[in-house]
Amino acid sequence: MTFITDNLPQALIIFGLVALCIEVIVLGFATFVLFFLGLSLITSGVFMYFGLVEPSLLNAAWINGVLTALLAGVLWKPLKAMQSQQDSKKVDSDFADISFTLEQDLNSESPVFYQYSGIQWQLKSKTEIEKGVQVKVIEKSVGVLWVAPAE
Repeated sequence: MTFITDNLPQALIIFGLVALCIEVIVLGFATFVLFFLGLSLITSGVFMYFGLVEPSLLNAAWINGVLTALLAGVLWKPLKAMQSQQDSKKVDSDFADISFTLEQDLNSESPVFYQYSGIQWQLKSKTEIEKGVQVKVIEKSVGVLWVAPAE
């Protein structure tokens, strides 16, 4: 413990970096608590290192408490907005980029299933397609392959 108190600015910076690493690497930036704490620890350590604040445990506790609350108040909404942004662009993958011949009539009244990659997929189409027509997969969703007549 005396090693930490004797080298308090450096210890605060190290603890801050550890908190940031845990937040980003382990938690995947899901909670912001360790992010705010890590930033306040690094900031207070830098203040103490350059002599702006006297290096003591009481000062470290006060500064980190105030800085953590201040950073949380200022950065919470922008970080939450950044975290909730979603990319609406569809991902195009090679999975289920297949063509096959329908074995049943495909319409909205009767469900048609297709066995692919060990899974029973429900087939859906925006138009009715007759049995025996060559179709290709145009869109994929959970458990559903959307098909259209192959050209």
